[in-house]
Amino acid sequence: MRRPLHLIAVALLTASCAVVTACGSDSSSSSSSTPSGGSTAATSTPAAKKIKVGLVTDIGGLNDRSFNQLANQGLEQSEKELGVTGRVLPSKSNSDYIPNLSTLAQQKYDLVIGVGFLMADAIDTVATKFPDTKFAIIDVDATTLKHKPTNVMGLLFSEQEAGYLAGYMAGLYAKDNNITMISSVGGQKIPPVDHYIAGYQAGAKAADPSIKTVNAYSQDFVDQAKCKELALNQIQQGSKVVFQVAGQCGLGAIDAAKEKSVQAIGVDADQAYLGDQILTSAEKHVDVAVETAIKSVQGDTFKGGVDTTFNVKNNGVGIGKTNANGAKYADQVAAVQAKIASGELSDIPDTVK
Repeated sequence: MRRPLHLIAVALLTASCAVVTACGSDSSSSSSSTPSGGSTAATSTPAAKKIKVGLVTDIGGLNDRSFNQLANQGLEQSEKELGVTGRVLPSKSNSDYIPNLSTLAQQKYDLVIGVGFLMADAIDTVATKFPDTKFAIIDVDATTLKHKPTNVMGLLFSEQEAGYLAGYMAGLYAKDNNITMISSVGGQKIPPVDHYIAGYQAGAKAADPSIKTVNAYSQDFVDQAKCKELALNQIQQGSKVVFQVAGQCGLGAIDAAKEKSVQAIGVDADQAYLGDQILTSAEKHVDVAVETAIKSVQGDTFKGGVDTTFNVKNNGVGIGKTNANGAKYADQVAAVQAKIASGELSDIPDTVK
């Protein structure tokens, strides 16, 4: 279903150069492990230009097994393949964002990358203070930043497309097994989370119009107990598929699914390695987005004040491996994916009602 990842990297680099405009403790970047099944950027000839790249995680940290870890994976790949010097500053609270970003800017890093929507205001503040430093931010539309800094590249994803594919598989599974309810557990009600959930609900109802969808927010991206409790409540109500959209907290929802022998859907990274209960995962290739931003700085094609969007068409989002229950629907989901890529299927909702 998924194209070879060396083609993904080439496609996304092309997209970056065209600039598709869309709608503190210190840690070495090699310190975290790579989850099995995660997307890996392609080998390329190291660029002659040596640059320093800093990465600031959100509070989920490097071990969220989700998008922070994927961002770090993209930096690690760039160190190996592009010859960049990387540094990661983890954030343990929101108050770490501005100091961490400022530290990297003060140390003359060529590119400073912020991971996540919650860092938007901090990026705006620091980028405005350091106009000669290049910044990129994942999950934030650069054009919406308060001070409109022209040195920030937005790295956006059409999460609703990945959510739709995962939801479509969940709907097919539910229909075949006389299941009447599926559910989702979000971290906070922010755009990247709601995009996934809205697409998931729409995809499920496209596959099974009678399916009931329920949703809850933990208001947390770290505490696994909170997400596990919400998932257990949903399972008690009758949910047989739980989609986690809550980073490290969401691992608790996956654990609840395992405990109650129901299906789970992972998020951001391919989380199939977490157990046989993973029906599939709704992916966004944050690692490739990080490499794309780095390559734009190395190649002097970086453009701030605008966004690059990653979607099904350019292989920036999709779904991961499937378990035995999901494998039987692979061809049907692939057909839907092709319709999204071609534009035949569009207007997938990105707002949770």
